[in-house]
Amino acid sequence: MTKLTLAFAGITAALALAACEKPTVVMAPPATVAVPGPAGATGATGATGATGDTAKGETGATGATGNTGATGNTGNTGNTGTTGATGTTGADGAQGQRGKTGDTIVVVPTR
Repeated sequence: MTKLTLAFAGITAALALAACEKPTVVMAPPATVAVPGPAGATGATGATGATGDTAKGETGATGATGNTGATGNTGNTGNTGTTGATGTTGADGAQGQRGKTGDTIVVVPTR
């Protein structure tokens, strides 16, 4: 049913457009353009204008102080220092006293 309705609408539109009367186009003649004649004599010089005001305006108010800037980043860690030189050998110590002879002690473990 939809195809039939669509086809009927298309045929009706075609017939309606074909039946319209087309009027004949009539071209109007171009309009006459007036050409200007030679230029006239130069006019007299105009009067000098009034001198402008040279007074200065008042100085504006000082602006508000800006916000404090953000804290900077922490700096890099420094390089490791060089290793120190090897120290000199210490002096020889004094010789100890000779050991004394004494009693022999025997330790017997208990069971």
